Amino acid sequence: MVKFKLVQVENVFLKVLISMVHKKEIIRLLETIATYMELMGENSFKVAAFRKAANALERDQRSIKELGDYTTIPGIGKGTASVIEEYIELGESALLNELKAKVPAGLIPLLQLQGLGGKKIARLYQELHITNMDELKEALELGKVAKLSGFGQKTEENLLQSIRELKAKPERLPMAAVLPIVDYIEAYLAAIPEIDRFSKAGSLRRAEEMVKDLDFVIATASPGIVKEKLIEMKGIKRIVAKGDTKVSIVVDGDFGLSIDFRLVTQQEFATALHHFTGSKEHNVRMRQIAKECNQKISEYGVEDLENGKVLTFASEQDFYQHFNIPYLPPEVRINGEEIEIFQKEYSFIDIKHIKGDLHMHTTWSDGAHTLEEMVQACIARGYEYMAITDHSQFLKVANGLTKDRLLKQKEEIARLQEKYPDILILAGIEMDILPDGSLDFENDVLEELDFVIASIHSGFQQSKAKIMERLKTALNNVHVNLIAHPTGRKIGKRTGYEIDIEQLIELASSTNTALELNANPNRLDLNFEYVRKARQAGVKICINTDAHYKESLSFMEIGVATARKGWLQPNDCLNAMNKEDLLAFLNIKR
Repeated sequence: MVKFKLVQVENVFLKVLISMVHKKEIIRLLETIATYMELMGENSFKVAAFRKAANALERDQRSIKELGDYTTIPGIGKGTASVIEEYIELGESALLNELKAKVPAGLIPLLQLQGLGGKKIARLYQELHITNMDELKEALELGKVAKLSGFGQKTEENLLQSIRELKAKPERLPMAAVLPIVDYIEAYLAAIPEIDRFSKAGSLRRAEEMVKDLDFVIATASPGIVKEKLIEMKGIKRIVAKGDTKVSIVVDGDFGLSIDFRLVTQQEFATALHHFTGSKEHNVRMRQIAKECNQKISEYGVEDLENGKVLTFASEQDFYQHFNIPYLPPEVRINGEEIEIFQKEYSFIDIKHIKGDLHMHTTWSDGAHTLEEMVQACIARGYEYMAITDHSQFLKVANGLTKDRLLKQKEEIARLQEKYPDILILAGIEMDILPDGSLDFENDVLEELDFVIASIHSGFQQSKAKIMERLKTALNNVHVNLIAHPTGRKIGKRTGYEIDIEQLIELASSTNTALELNANPNRLDLNFEYVRKARQAGVKICINTDAHYKESLSFMEIGVATARKGWLQPNDCLNAMNKEDLLAFLNIKR
C-alpha cells in the first residue's frame, strides 16, 4: 500500500480562510519554528524554548482569546510571546519567514521520511551538503549516509525504501487530500454569474474514499464566457482542453490532480449529472434498462428510438422515476446491483436526521476550542444533544485528562448545561484501551460520566487475537457506550490494526454497544462495507466527527454520505435518535 504523508504546501487550493487564529495554529507555528531552527543547526536551547512554549499552550485549557498575557503561562517567555502576538495580529511570523529564507527549500520534504527529524536532516546538510531528496538518494546509494554517526546500514536501507514509497505517484488520492481543492473550486464557481447551477460528480460525489480525478457538471447558457473564466482560475498547472462543452485542467501540487468541467444546458443538467457521476457499472445497467424500453441514455437526455425525441428532466429523481426506479443516492451507485436491490422506496440516512454529535475534543485535551465554543457551535447546527469526549490520561501527547481534571470538567459542563438549556450536554470521555488490555479508568470514574467512548491509540502491531481481547474488555464493560474508529485506519496513511470484524460486530450486538463511523475524511472508520455488516446485525452505528476544531463539525456530511453507502437508515443510527430515546439506549447497558 502506498502511504501518503500530506505536508502543508503554499498552494492557492490548500489555503483555508479562518475567521480567527486557533490555538492549534499557534502551536503548529511554534513547532515549525523549532523545526526550522533545528535544520539551521541553531542553539539547542533556542529550539527547546519554542517546543516548550508549544507544549505549554497545548496543556493550557483556555482558547487563544482567553489567554491574555502569554508570559504568565509557565514555559512561554517574552521572545516566544512576541512571536505569538505578531502572528495573531498580522497572520504571519517574521522569524519564520527569515528562517525559511535561510533553509534550503529541498530540506523540508525530507521531514516526510520515516526516521528523519530536524537534527538528523541538519547533520545531512552540514556534513554531506545534502539539500534535497535527489541528493539524499544519491548519498544513500553510495553508502555515504551509513558512515555518519547515529545512522548506520539499517537506517540507510529504511530511508531508501521510504524515498521509493514517497516518489511512487499514486493512481488515486485519499478524499481528504482533495477536499480543500474542492472547497476552493466550488467557491470559485459560485462566484461566476453566468453559471446557473453546478455540482461535483464522479467518484467524489459517490463518496469514494480514494479519487483519481475531479469532475464537475455546470449548467450555463453562456459556455464561452464560463470557459474563459475557468481557465483564468488560479493554481492551474496545465490546460489540457478548453472547448465549449469541456474544460480540462491539471492543478498545482505534488500529485498533478486532473479536473474536468462539463458544460451543459440547464435542460441537460440532470442527465449529465447522472452520467458523469457513474459508476460505470451503474450506468451500464441503466442503459440496459433503457434499451429494454427502446430508449437510449446519454449525457444529453433519454432518446426515444422510435421517434428520435430526446427527453430531459428537471432532476435526477425525475430521471429515475421515468424508468419506474426509486431515486438512488450517488453513494449507492456502485455496481448496478443496487437497482434490483432497491425496488421500493428506501429511507436512506440524511443529514437532516442527525440530532447530535457524540465525539469531539476541546482545549481540555488536544482540541482548539473551549467547551463553551463547542457548545455554541453545536447549537448553531441545530443539535438536540452533544457529548464532550476529551482524551483520557494515557494519551499524554494529547494532554489527556486525569481523574481529577475529568471531574472538574464535568462540573464545568454542568455549569454550561444551566446556561444552555436548549441542548443536552453529555459529560463523556474518549478512554484508551491500553496495550495490556486494561481500560484507562476504573469503573468508579466511568460511572460518573454520561457517555463513554473506548478506543485504541497504541499497540497497533499486536496480533489480531490480542487486539480482539482488548476490544472485548471494552465491549463487556457496562459503562462503555461506543467503540470509536474501530479499526484505527487512516486512509492512505496506515491500514490500522488487525481485527475480526465478524467477532467485533457480534460482541457489539450482544453487549448493546454502538460502533462508530468516524466522519473525519482521513478515517471514515468503520468503512461502508463494515457499516453494512453492522446494520444487518442490528448494531447501532454512531456517526461522529471526532472534531478537534469547531469547523470540523461539518465533517458530519461526509460521514452521512459514507453511511448512505453502507445502506444505513435513520433507525440504524444512534445519533439520529431523539434525546429521550438516546438516553434510554445509554441506560440499557448500565
